[in-house]
Amino acid sequence: VQLVESGGGLVQAGSSLTLSCAVSGITFDDHTIGWFRQVPGKEREGIACINSDDHRTVYADSVKGRFTISSDNARNTVYLQMHMLKPEDTAIYICGVWFSALSACPVGQSGIFGSWGQGTQVTVSS
Repeated sequence: VQLVESGGGLVQAGSSLTLSCAVSGITFDDHTIGWFRQVPGKEREGIACINSDDHRTVYADSVKGRFTISSDNARNTVYLQMHMLKPEDTAIYICGVWFSALSACPVGQSGIFGSWGQGTQVTVSS
């Protein structure tokens, strides 16, 4: 299983950015892809997840209403659209997979996700 993130960059506060997580090697149906972010010295924060069955999504309160997670099965890619970016959104954004699926995916449980990508840096200037 391999996950590869892309799309990060340096943007101004209030801008938008879309990240991509290209997924390969998953051979069974029930799985969940999650987007997380990491700031040095802080715990990895789960921000959004989507399950493969019905594409239900769950968001952390810190991004609810600003970020949207979606999946394109034909392209085996999960996207994270980020709007109204704030300086506090600055982090390395990483995607991971959980080999199970629930109607409400466990966005806060980074420990059950794995096969982490290398991450993509998002920097938001004020």
